Amino acid sequence: MMMNGESPPVVSVTDARVSFGAVKALDGVTLSIRPGECVGLVGHNGAGKSTIVNVINGGLSPHQGEVRYALPKTGRGIRAAREAGIRCVFQELSLCPNLTVVENTRVMHPDLNGWGWRKRGAEIITGKLDEIFPGHGIDSEDQVGTLTIAERQMVEIATTFCAVGNRVRLVILDEPTSSLDARLAEQLLAYVRHFIASGGSVLFISHILSEILSIADRIVVMKDGRIVAERAALAFTEHRLIEAMGSVVKARQARQAASARDGAPLIALPPARDRGLGFQAFRGEIVGFAGLGGHGQTDMLIRLFNDRSGNWRQPSTPEVAFVAGDRAVNGTFSLWSILRNLTVGVLPDLSRLGTLDERREVDLGESWKSRIGIRTPDMDNGILSLSGGNQQKVLFARALASRAPVVLMDDPMRGVDFGTKQEVYGILREEATAGRTFVWYSTEMDEVCLCDRVYVFNNGAIVAELTGDAVTEENILAASFREAA
Repeated sequence: MMMNGESPPVVSVTDARVSFGAVKALDGVTLSIRPGECVGLVGHNGAGKSTIVNVINGGLSPHQGEVRYALPKTGRGIRAAREAGIRCVFQELSLCPNLTVVENTRVMHPDLNGWGWRKRGAEIITGKLDEIFPGHGIDSEDQVGTLTIAERQMVEIATTFCAVGNRVRLVILDEPTSSLDARLAEQLLAYVRHFIASGGSVLFISHILSEILSIADRIVVMKDGRIVAERAALAFTEHRLIEAMGSVVKARQARQAASARDGAPLIALPPARDRGLGFQAFRGEIVGFAGLGGHGQTDMLIRLFNDRSGNWRQPSTPEVAFVAGDRAVNGTFSLWSILRNLTVGVLPDLSRLGTLDERREVDLGESWKSRIGIRTPDMDNGILSLSGGNQQKVLFARALASRAPVVLMDDPMRGVDFGTKQEVYGILREEATAGRTFVWYSTEMDEVCLCDRVYVFNNGAIVAELTGDAVTEENILAASFREAA
């Protein structure tokens, strides 16, 4: 729903320009968001989406141009944006892992203070979680570090929508469903529709184009720091959005009709606690893990990794490589360069007599930068200089650069743009054809349906195995609620 077009914008950005050295992050962007409107923002990693978000939320002042909020008394910066009712859910979650859910709520809402703040805070955050994610199962006294990445994303979303002090007028959702399964994502989208209908505004950023088309009133497409298209969502299709972003729409590569199963499985595990089915993967297969989030998929990936890795000393020839989904916690070394984050998994292959061959390291980094499209002018830049999607590309390249015959992937495409996903899918199929095995957990149904075989999980056990043409969204969802025998 969009309210009267004459209503003043909640925020308006005029001719914003931001440069980081020779890179033009924003090159004359003009954008406004009105009450009761959901604006979808799409573009490849590095298109300028994160920069315009930081301009709107006051975290970054444009080098040229102007930012205005609806409330006339506000000035500039983060405090001004907050007083104007601007809130942001970041793709890289900003919760403090050593604090509880209610303590994190107080950090985000300083007005939650005085005698009895903890009880009031618990009521506020629990009520909002109940409203957005019914049946969430999260306690306000849970320490955030003990929660799954999906639960942390749920907490951050709920905390952002809490009205403590100033009214919430605009919420910026940056890849809000990247760690949520289909059921949780639909709960969030339903709440967003309710929030918009009540007069709130949302800037919705996602690489899942079907979500953008289903939720947005208007869609803005960015490329190379500029807005290259802007019109009503009804005027777009997925195909037109992809073209506007500058990607070539490629036909999806057909799933292999059947994988060769010569010899013993390359990697296997018996049923968990004697419930459900066992797991096995053969050479050259892409095996998917599916089901509702938090039902044992990541736990099994970790078991597979631990079983094939040395406790103290790594094997001279690695048996498995791992691509973490929670890159901030389990993936990146935040103080290291992009190059060193990429090559850390293959240092033995780049060394001789204990000495690193820096020339080979640089060549390897440049090769993967080109092959997977890491957007940076210099691989010696810090890893945190990259957008979230580009950081994920580095982790993916780290695993593929290794000699491990099996690659375990824990939702590795979180926050990666459509064009890069297509390229990565092609690399996966090439590597599988050459004999490499992939075990892939994804919260995106389209990705699961690319796999040769899929194991569906429920309550920590494998409850179904789907193969070939049986790998469909309908079959996966039906099996997700099946109990293990």
